[in-house]
Amino acid sequence: MNKQDLLKSITDTAYNVGFGAKKHFATYDIVEKIPGLIGFISMAIGIFALYLDSLSSKTVSALLAVFGVIGMYISMYNSEKKQYKEKGILLTQLFNELKTLYYRVKAFNGNDLSQEQQELQSIESRYYANAITKQIMFSDWYAHMKFFWQHQIDWIDEQKHFKLWRDKIPFSAYVAFGIIVITVIVYVIKEVVPCL
Repeated sequence: MNKQDLLKSITDTAYNVGFGAKKHFATYDIVEKIPGLIGFISMAIGIFALYLDSLSSKTVSALLAVFGVIGMYISMYNSEKKQYKEKGILLTQLFNELKTLYYRVKAFNGNDLSQEQQELQSIESRYYANAITKQIMFSDWYAHMKFFWQHQIDWIDEQKHFKLWRDKIPFSAYVAFGIIVITVIVYVIKEVVPCL
């Protein structure tokens, strides 16, 4: 493997490891923070419902029930949240090792890169052995934000050349946006157009 191919392999692995670390942290953050937020919002609505009759409607009650179901779904991950944090830290360490390896290979002027190739394979093996495949819903979206907007990834972008619309926004966000737009259009056609 020549130097340029090895640099590309390192950044490909670094993308997977770095995004994986952020996905573990995203799952941890969601499990750690969202139930408290749901509890606070539900309690605040419940208190205001004592004063405002409009908050005592079936719609508000249904929304609070949905919040309760979301809280129950998230609580299924509660017993494992510490593990997600620990694995996120470990994967971040591997990511930093890859960054060091990348700059060492980039500055290398010799012909024998076999030691660096073995080091890359070792890091990949540790990544596969430690990554947790089961992640909470919407951790992908949150991980995209954490990886592309909070993480220092310029050195990966040197090889991968990330594009905003293709790489930095998850495909499922486009699908969700499309569903919302179609739903609004259908609503407008059904509710507003007949009135005209």
